[in-house]
Amino acid sequence: MFSPHGPSLRELCVQALSSVERGYDLLAPKFDHTPFRTPDSVLRATALALSEVGSFDHGLDVCCGTGAGMQVLSSLCRDRITGVDFSAGMLAQARRTFPDATWVRADARALPFTEGFDLAVSAGALGHFLPKERPALFAGVYRALRPGGLFAVPIGTPSPRTSVAHWVTRGFDLTMRVRNAVWRPPFVMYYHTTSLSALRDDLTAVGFTVTDTALTGLGQHRDGRPRFRLILARKR
Repeated sequence: MFSPHGPSLRELCVQALSSVERGYDLLAPKFDHTPFRTPDSVLRATALALSEVGSFDHGLDVCCGTGAGMQVLSSLCRDRITGVDFSAGMLAQARRTFPDATWVRADARALPFTEGFDLAVSAGALGHFLPKERPALFAGVYRALRPGGLFAVPIGTPSPRTSVAHWVTRGFDLTMRVRNAVWRPPFVMYYHTTSLSALRDDLTAVGFTVTDTALTGLGQHRDGRPRFRLILARKR
């Protein structure tokens, strides 16, 4: 897809008709050659913003996939970095890129960590969680962080309603809702369920103190709003 090394249309269709876990197991060998992977520009901007926030020892990449967020952690953390995901295929790919990291297969809605990390990041994964599932996810991240620890999430801001991107993502969400209404198991992936205000409310509800900052180096929409913001949730 969009690359000679990416998945074919048939492979994407098979993935989309699978469960989330099985779908990513199938896609894993070619995932880094799709537009679904978080761009390196976003990862670099995130790492730069976090370098100005503080210093970190132990880092956790939540829903690590093939290890995109580990690029951020490896540049910032002085000690152990850990990735967690429920797809064995994605973890296998990540392990090849970062062989010295720690890898844990687990459901992010029930993270098996307690106060072991100074920094947690998650890139491009929140659309896989229904709003009702986010409290368990965020509570697990809160539990995994040490007091004063930071959870950082780069998110894209909504495109203007007059833009092609807005209607493409709306169409994608509608397609996924129809697919999930008529086909089992469901494949949860939506672009318009993770607004900044909703994420702030959910993070605050589990105990985080939440701020956000514009990743200004990644450009602006035509209306002047930044294309990306970085959520910074601090454990009290």
